[in-house]
Amino acid sequence: MLDPDLLMKIDKGKLPRHIAIVMDGNGRWAQRRVLPRHAGHRAGVMAVDDVVTTARKLGISCLTLYALSTENWSRPRQEIRALMGILRIYLRKELRRMVRENIRFNAIGRIHDLPNSVQGLLFETMAQTSQNDGMTFTLALSYGSRMEIIDAVQRLAHAVQRGELHPEAITPALFSNFLYTVGLPDPDLLIRTGGERRLSNFLLWQTSYTELYFTEVLWPDFRGDDILRSIIDYQQRERRFGMTHEQVLRR
Repeated sequence: MLDPDLLMKIDKGKLPRHIAIVMDGNGRWAQRRVLPRHAGHRAGVMAVDDVVTTARKLGISCLTLYALSTENWSRPRQEIRALMGILRIYLRKELRRMVRENIRFNAIGRIHDLPNSVQGLLFETMAQTSQNDGMTFTLALSYGSRMEIIDAVQRLAHAVQRGELHPEAITPALFSNFLYTVGLPDPDLLIRTGGERRLSNFLLWQTSYTELYFTEVLWPDFRGDDILRSIIDYQQRERRFGMTHEQVLRR
């Protein structure tokens, strides 16, 4: 149940179109409770459910969650196995809900690095929700922004080499079409839970003008009211995109 006082402070006409979240703090949440790390990841699924529900109710167009980075593969094998198991359970459980609530599911990153069983569920979920035109819910899996940029540069270089593209034709807009996030608007608001204040190789190109919001709340404790607080903070900011305050007022 969302706090009605917080809801009243939300300007429905100034909602961020795209919210991206770095879900941080699962391990510390478990550690504080003397539990194994995978218990924190399982608890984090409840936060995912609540945040997706809240974003859908508010009318947010796009929600992107950073679920697994390319660097996370270096974690203990037992933790990776637990994460893959949790992901499989989540996708099986949530497919009907996404269909019912008109949510289009999307996944970005080096999906081919994931186990075949997970890849199959991802592609199945994307296919069965592809016609939904409500909120687009994206999971970033085996994702790293630097590798995403390198992959885009390599694809562009091959296109130039084949004579399909002239180097002078490469613009920021064209470059964006070669990123994993093609078709998604750049995030308006990026939230990081868990108290850390860095992007950790997440959407580095796409967040050039994104508003950043950091909270001490650990991800398993993050709920709909925390989303509301981040949006209230976002709506109090002036987004100038390089312009002066006076120019923004004249727009």
